[in-house]
Formats: sequence, structure tokens, C-alpha cells
Amino acid sequence: MDGNLNALTTIFTEFYYWVTVVFMFLIHVGFCMYEVGASRRRNHMHTLMKNVMVIPLVTVTFFFFGWWIYWAFPMFPFFGGLDLEAGAANLPWADTMGPNAGDRITGVFWAAFLLFSWTAASIVSGSVIERIRSSALWVHAVLIGSVWWIIDAAWGWHYGGWMVQYLGYHDAYASGVIHAIAGGYALGVITVLGPRIGKFAADGTPRDIPPHNPWMLTIGIFLIYTGFWGFYAACNVPLISAEAIGGQITGVTWTATNIYLAPTTLSGITFNFLMSLSGGLMMAYVVSRGDAFWTFSGGLAGVITASAGNDLYHPIQAMLIAAVGVFLAYKLHYWVEKKFKLDDAVGAVAVHGYAGFIGLVIAGFVLWGAPSSPFEGYATINPLGQFVGALIMFFGLGFLPAFIVAKMQAAAGVLRIPEEVELQGLDYAEHHAYEDAKAEIIEADKAYLANKITPAE
Repeated sequence: MDGNLNALTTIFTEFYYWVTVVFMFLIHVGFCMYEVGASRRRNHMHTLMKNVMVIPLVTVTFFFFGWWIYWAFPMFPFFGGLDLEAGAANLPWADTMGPNAGDRITGVFWAAFLLFSWTAASIVSGSVIERIRSSALWVHAVLIGSVWWIIDAAWGWHYGGWMVQYLGYHDAYASGVIHAIAGGYALGVITVLGPRIGKFAADGTPRDIPPHNPWMLTIGIFLIYTGFWGFYAACNVPLISAEAIGGQITGVTWTATNIYLAPTTLSGITFNFLMSLSGGLMMAYVVSRGDAFWTFSGGLAGVITASAGNDLYHPIQAMLIAAVGVFLAYKLHYWVEKKFKLDDAVGAVAVHGYAGFIGLVIAGFVLWGAPSSPFEGYATINPLGQFVGALIMFFGLGFLPAFIVAKMQAAAGVLRIPEEVELQGLDYAEHHAYEDAKAEIIEADKAYLANKITPAE
């Protein structure tokens, strides 16, 4: 480092990203609590285990090939070949992929993207609780976390991605890049997986299966809000010198940029995060007629809807767009459930998939003609580009691969648990030792009490 100012800038950037990653970890904690709260008692251990094992499986696969995909795929295959030069610097054996005093940013930048990968996998996990085999879910977690979502990030989130350059695709805080693709993926899996036993009456009328623990579910959603706020910060690149980006952008040093390297501020996105959260909460309360769980989820869906343009919207626009997205996502959820008899156990397809898709389309109209990125020659934001982008995210990279893989798993008999296991509960079927130990100690306690209270003769 040549000078104290450069050293301070480097250390600040390293620490800034590191802190955002720690906050984003709360998203995964929140998903665990939310899913346990939503599931029935007989499936708690299984619900936790499948979420916990997402962490090592996606981390290792993302280290070996997910990160390389992001750097090698921005123009592949439609507008060029693989960028092997950029990819080479991010292979597992590259100098930057480990302790290196000369590189202070790759690890924390990699970790920020990895936490997005966990989120994509956890969104799918919530939809399929109480009837999917753990092994089947873990295959999907690796595919959505280390392959499909990172391809869409390379195409639509990388500053040189082909969707940004040619479609004018703009998705600053990931309405589509994380949420629409994960919601579409979840829809592909549950279409094949089928509903939980008892979800639909004989005449096809859907039944509510209420959450086991409303308190845990509520704390979970608030942890997701907190982690999502950290995610917003992680989507900003701090302290960037414009002239240093390969001479492709001219300008002065900015204190922060969005993911496309255009100037922004944490102040601006804070306005919009909180206003879209509020718009979503209020609309969900109204449209669900005070249903507590839809109201809580509506805050999340509101932020997701506005996220595509939350670097450019006025706060009042963000609030209104969030409200519109929540209204449409709520209506779509019940229409799809009734029409196709699909069981989305936590409403993840609606909250993430429909809201993300709608948010992308709305951004195309509201931001029509605005620059999609600061690079010269890129297409501007437009309705057609956003709509095509939404289709690619939700159906092309989300629904379609999930549906195909789930069909293959179903044909092989490795997708869904047997009916008797579903009725008995996955905790006993997959965690014998834990359940047997509980039963043994309960019997021991009963025997002790019985002997203690027996009156003396």
C-alpha cells in the first residue's frame, strides 16, 4: 500500500464487507426459526437438519465452482465464450482464494455472494417442508445455490453481464437475481412433489395448516428483515475510484456504488428499504384482513418487490410499488393454490417469486429510459428488457431446471418420503437415536416418580 490513505481505504472496505456478511448470517438463522415455527412438532429436527446441512454443502460447492461461474459466465453462451482469464483468478487454487497479505477483499466478497447462495437454497427449503427427503432437498440446494442463481448473477448482476448490456436489465437489490429465481425454483419442485397429506379436502378445498409456534415464526421473520438490511449494504461497493476501473468509467472517487458500480448512498437505500417494508406490511394487513402471518411476510414481499429499483426510486414510489406487489402476490398465491392444488407451505413462491417477478416488471415502466449501469453504450432500463429478464429468472433459470430434476428424482423414487413416514413424522424416521433417547428418558422419569410417590406399607 502506498500511503496511509490507501491503507485506511483498504482496511475500511475489507471490514465493511465482513460486517455485512455477519449481518446476512441472520437471514439463515431467521429461516431456521421460521421453518421450525411453521412446521408441526413431529418434523422439527428434520426441518433444522436440512437447513443446517445447506451451509456446508453449498459452501464447499460454491468454493469449488460457484464463484468461478460468476466470473467466467457474464457473456456465456449467447454473446461470447467463457471469460477464462477472469475465471482463472477465482479458481480454488488461485492465489486470491486463501490467506494472502496482498489481497484483502476476495474472501469477504466471496462470502457475501455465498450468503446469497444459502438464501436461495433456504427459500426453496421453506416451500417443501414436511414431505421432501433430505437428500433430495440437498441436491436442489447445491443446484440453486452453486449453479443456477450464480449464472443469473453473472448475466444480470455482474457489471458486464449480457442482460445488463443488451436488455437494459436493472435489479440493484435482487428482486429477480435472488428472489424470482428461488421462488420459481420452489414452484418447480412443489409442482412435482405434491401437497402435504391433509392439505386439500376431498372436494379440492385447501385447508390451512397453522404454524406450530407463532412466536418462533415471528422472531424468525424479524431476523430475516435484519439480515435483509445487511444484504442491502452488501450490495453496495464502498469507496471506489472511478478512473481505476480499467478506464471504462470516468469520474471522481465515490463513497459507495450499487452492484453495477453506479454512485449511490447508504442514506438513500435506507429510506427505500424502510418505506417499502412499511408499504408491504400495510397492504398485507389490508388484503389479508389482518392475518398475522401474511402481514409479517408482506413486509418482506414489499421490500423484495421494490428491490429492483430501490437505488433509484423516490421513497414514496418504493412504498407504493411494495404495496402493489404484495397485493398481486397475495392474490396469485391463492389463485395458484386453488387452481393447481399446489402446497407452498410458507408462501415462499408468492413472497419471493411472484413479488420478485412483479417488481422487475414494474421497474421497467417506472424507470423507463434511466441508465441500467454507468457504462457507456449499455441499453437503458425498459419494460421489455425487464419483462424478458423476469421470465429468464423465474422460468428459465428457476422453474424449468427444478421441474426437470424433481421429475428425475420422482421417477427414481428419491424425492418424496413414504406416506407412513409423513404421518409418523420425519423426526422419528430420520433421527432414531434422538427420538429413542427422548422416549427412554421420559420412561425413566415416569418410573422414578411412580416409585417416589408410592405410599409406604
